[in-house]
Amino acid sequence: EEDIEDENLVRFSEGICFDFNKIHDYSFLVGTNEGEIHSCSKSFSQDYVRSYEGHHMATYAVKWNPFHPEVFLSASADWTISIWDHKYETAVTTFDLGTSVGDISWAPYSSTVFAAVTADGKVYLFDLSINRHSPIGEQRIVKKGKLTHVAFNPVDPIILVGDDRGTVMCLKLSPNLYRMTAANVQSIKPDVERERLQKFMSVTGNRARPKLSDKKPVLS
Repeated sequence: EEDIEDENLVRFSEGICFDFNKIHDYSFLVGTNEGEIHSCSKSFSQDYVRSYEGHHMATYAVKWNPFHPEVFLSASADWTISIWDHKYETAVTTFDLGTSVGDISWAPYSSTVFAAVTADGKVYLFDLSINRHSPIGEQRIVKKGKLTHVAFNPVDPIILVGDDRGTVMCLKLSPNLYRMTAANVQSIKPDVERERLQKFMSVTGNRARPKLSDKKPVLS
């Protein structure tokens, strides 16, 4: 009986973040305090669809890409950000920021741009179409305290950043960091953005990686 209880404790680790797929709204991700990420569906409440083991400390954030239904980001206390193709059990690529990563956010204007905030008070901006290995910009926002949240304005080149002291800061992106494939956010073509990110995934991802066996079909 004790072994069964221990098994249940491992199986049902604490979920601390989640995100619904922006295109397939029945699918969602859950990140846990043990680092695992679970893909779930509203259609199946008894079990996970898939599980990913890419972090060895708590996963603080998971975010589906708003243009590509098969790609998501994760951020962890183990200092890393990972980019995932949902069909594979290992990450496509991982960035080590040298300290705990509190949050991540995809940009609404580009499939290849995302921001991250860290425990040492820094904001990072990545653009995978420009640099596949490093951020294109970083800035320390606070000298004391940890940054815990980041979000893009859906229309304007602005990001909001929150810290562990309850402060919210509004930051404007410089023009050289704000590049769109259209005249404005409303004119962006989702198919074009999806292809831009798919190009990165195809070049960077190792297709020899083992695929995950689906327990149930969720994404076509």
